[in-house]
Amino acid sequence: MLRCEPAVFGPVASDPTISRLIDGLAASGGKALHAIRSVRSEVRHCAWLLAGKNAPDTEGQVVIDLDGVLVIAHSGKEDAAATWKKTYGHHPLTAFVDHGPGGTGEPVAALLRPGNAGSNTAADHITTAQLALAQLPKHYRRGRQTLIRTDSAGGTHDFVSWLARRGRWLSCSVGMVITEAIRDHVLKAPASAWKPQPSRSTVRPVTGPGAPSSPASSWTAGPRACD
Repeated sequence: MLRCEPAVFGPVASDPTISRLIDGLAASGGKALHAIRSVRSEVRHCAWLLAGKNAPDTEGQVVIDLDGVLVIAHSGKEDAAATWKKTYGHHPLTAFVDHGPGGTGEPVAALLRPGNAGSNTAADHITTAQLALAQLPKHYRRGRQTLIRTDSAGGTHDFVSWLARRGRWLSCSVGMVITEAIRDHVLKAPASAWKPQPSRSTVRPVTGPGAPSSPASSWTAGPRACD
């Protein structure tokens, strides 16, 4: 494909040259991966500056969505296994930078996993979040301006505690399975404790004596939002 557009991509290396390059990168292991991730971060920073108002951080916040996806395999593949949906294949955990309703997600990380990998595996969510953050411009790798968003698969104590750890201070929006106990507590919250659903650029934590409390007291302390 690159050779078909020489005016755009310029001279393209031969297949043997590319093959030797891939072999060399594979032999260098983690050192090459670190270098590639660093370059991607710098290029992404430049691309977002050039994109101007169309960049995902144009409102001063970056939103990273973590989600698992089932990839069906129709024959025996490495790490293919039965999935929780009774299919066969792989269950990678992916991370995309949200470009808002007018754009598509920008892939920043994908953790390859076998088909029988768990949905609520905190260690995998932490690893994928680390890989995604490493792809961002440096000033977005920590701080409230970066929002990590997951469905209920990310609603584990270990993952939320990692996100909120002192010095990291990442914002997060994590789904949770609504049990009868949680439902009863939510219904007890006064109307003054509720806020409009946050947009991707506005996160309004609910604090103060009127905020609903979770029956699970071991969740990370701090502001919580009624969503």
